Amino acid sequence: MRVLALSAPLVLACGEVRTCLLPSFQALDGRAAAQLLRLRADELVRVSERPNLYALSPDVLTGVDCRLPTSNGTKVRAVGTVAARAALTEGRVLQATAYFSAPAGGPDTRRPWGHYLVRPGLVEPFGKLPEQATAEGVLRGGGRGELDLGMISEGLLAQLLRHPLLDHKAPFKSRRTHLRWAARRAPEGEGPSLERFTLAENGLRTVSLRLPENTPAAAAAGLCEDLALHDWLLTTVVHMLDNSRLGAADGPSAVLALRPAVDHLLHLWMPRAHVDHTLGHLWDVLEREPGFTRQWQTLVQRIRDQLAVQAVPLLHKALSTR
Repeated sequence: MRVLALSAPLVLACGEVRTCLLPSFQALDGRAAAQLLRLRADELVRVSERPNLYALSPDVLTGVDCRLPTSNGTKVRAVGTVAARAALTEGRVLQATAYFSAPAGGPDTRRPWGHYLVRPGLVEPFGKLPEQATAEGVLRGGGRGELDLGMISEGLLAQLLRHPLLDHKAPFKSRRTHLRWAARRAPEGEGPSLERFTLAENGLRTVSLRLPENTPAAAAAGLCEDLALHDWLLTTVVHMLDNSRLGAADGPSAVLALRPAVDHLLHLWMPRAHVDHTLGHLWDVLEREPGFTRQWQTLVQRIRDQLAVQAVPLLHKALSTR
């Protein structure tokens, strides 16, 4: 679809990512993943096998005409379309994302829908956009009568989870996470930056970015999907270790509790694998603090050490009975 030029520059992009374990006993292969994520008949699902199996759906649009969430209570009506898409990693981890871009200002009156449909993923405010207040409002979450990206991404996720391909026999229990992000325009001459990553209650994470004016919102969404995926992996493996009762459970029980991590998750850690090359270096911020990969490697080593320790008596017992 052709995107028409804008009279006002884009100054804000926002989104929300929902991440969960695909409720299927067997991981989906590339063909099944493409079938699951075929949201539109006129556009193919993108499937790549290197460096891991990754499928990305085409965008679907949701028309909106409502207030934007703001942190200071400013009432800003906006009209346009929110883009939503889904991704599946290694046939096992499913994500649904809703996102939009917004210009610095818009018309004072509502235009025909045709104007908005040829500008996919763009939401225009009536008058001037309060950039900072809107970014903070999106990270806080939309209230009654306000644009709610979480509702759109959750709706897409619910649609996918009803697909007949899924047997709803997940190999282990896990929790969903949701990540909200807001990217304001970087000062002229400056590159992209990740300003803040926070963990909140109930599986909520927030990310604040600064991006150059020409950075596509889809690229920002891809970065945040990658962050959300790896945060979900960390969160899930931490819960597995907590529930395994290391040091308290007997050998076979501990092995059974940790086996799903080995079978389904440990090979998924691959930061930046599908992030736009202009944004991949932003991962360095999270590698320094809080240290995503450092924590992951520590968790993996704990699992391997525990399995090795539990295997010694089992091997000794097997040899003694021969």
